[in-house]
Amino acid sequence: MKRQNGVWVAIYTLGAALAVGCGDGSDSAARSANSALTPASGSPALDAAESPRSLAGAADPSASPAPSTAGLGSALGNAVERGDTPGIVGLVVNREGLLFEGAAGQLDVANGVAMPVDAIFNIASMTKPVTSVAIMILRERGSLDLDDPVSTFLPGFDALEVISSFDPVSGAVETVPATTVMTVRHLLSHTSGIGYAFANSTVARLQQDTQAAEWELPLLNEPGAKWNYSASTRVLGRIVEQLTAEPLADFLEAEIFAPLGMVDTSYAVPADQQARLPTLHVRAAGNLQETPQTAPAVPAAPFNGDGGLYSTARDYGQFMRMFLNGGALGDVRILSESSVQLMGENQIGASFVEQQEAANPVLTRPFPLGAGVDKFGLGFQITGADGGGVARSAGSLAWAGLFNTEFWIDPQRGVAATLLMQVLPFYDEGALRALAEFEAAVYRDLLPTPTE
Repeated sequence: MKRQNGVWVAIYTLGAALAVGCGDGSDSAARSANSALTPASGSPALDAAESPRSLAGAADPSASPAPSTAGLGSALGNAVERGDTPGIVGLVVNREGLLFEGAAGQLDVANGVAMPVDAIFNIASMTKPVTSVAIMILRERGSLDLDDPVSTFLPGFDALEVISSFDPVSGAVETVPATTVMTVRHLLSHTSGIGYAFANSTVARLQQDTQAAEWELPLLNEPGAKWNYSASTRVLGRIVEQLTAEPLADFLEAEIFAPLGMVDTSYAVPADQQARLPTLHVRAAGNLQETPQTAPAVPAAPFNGDGGLYSTARDYGQFMRMFLNGGALGDVRILSESSVQLMGENQIGASFVEQQEAANPVLTRPFPLGAGVDKFGLGFQITGADGGGVARSAGSLAWAGLFNTEFWIDPQRGVAATLLMQVLPFYDEGALRALAEFEAAVYRDLLPTPTE
């Protein structure tokens, strides 16, 4: 591995049986993660040639030349040089393993600390697909059905009210009883009628006036009627805890993180690893202002299903590869192929993902990409047929986190990628520019031209 234009990059041969260590060789957890990165074919992992938590690749001289990842490295470096973000990590995987991992910029600008590829990010709403997988695991075990009423599992969801009129000036609201039962499917597809205060001014005003949780407020619409980004996945997390009689954090660790070798993913960051946390930057008046980021050193309830996880690009790559491989990674199976397929199918009928407003401009700009074009499955946005202006294939699965952490899974092309930053507001223009350049480089530099 070598330093190029301020970016750490590593090149992997497409389809080669490669794996990389992500910790000291004496660390059993790191060995588990290393094993999980080995292709399912059982080909032996290659030893990393440099220090722990670095990347190294070795190409078979008889194989086809490895594709150039210069464009990917440049995309990361360009994002920093333009001022889109002070620091950034990008990763690309396919079904067999790691294709690219790189970092650019700084983890801590004030103290001049370079961004490492193993930085631990607050991934915020990238927690949602993980919780959605937990629900699907319980579905496969017969603990619930997608069309079960939410009230079967949680009190307070059996007499729902829907907003019929709202005065934004006075805050006066009128409601009528809901005529549709809210189901688990509605929660997974964000058609429950629940909203988010930061992305909906009506919810923000009602929450301000009542101090109630978003899922305790009157619904924005009848369940199933339309798509609203929401705290629905937090309710799903509560269902997991109700059915398993254990904290959500424990269930995710035992059923998803440990089996996949996601050794750095948790609701906490151990004290001896907090130096790997990037600082947070908020753009104000065009300038990025830095503030230290803190994380709990030990997991502490409540554990939210819709956010709160910390993770690395490498760990989330494991999660994405599980989806590329139909619910399995090596010898570990998390979900059945039919469950993975179901999660990637349209669950919102004739509705589309709708643009959400910037009710709190400090936290967000209007989002998401693909509004008015894309559909939504069970925990994932689904790229529409016309691509919505992105390079990923139609049918790709995606979502993002508030601090501009992004990912997408492209089953058609057999590739997945994540791009991690810690910048506010969400959908900041610079963050979107960085994502667009990185995504374009993935399809231009790493993938063969699809055959007609």
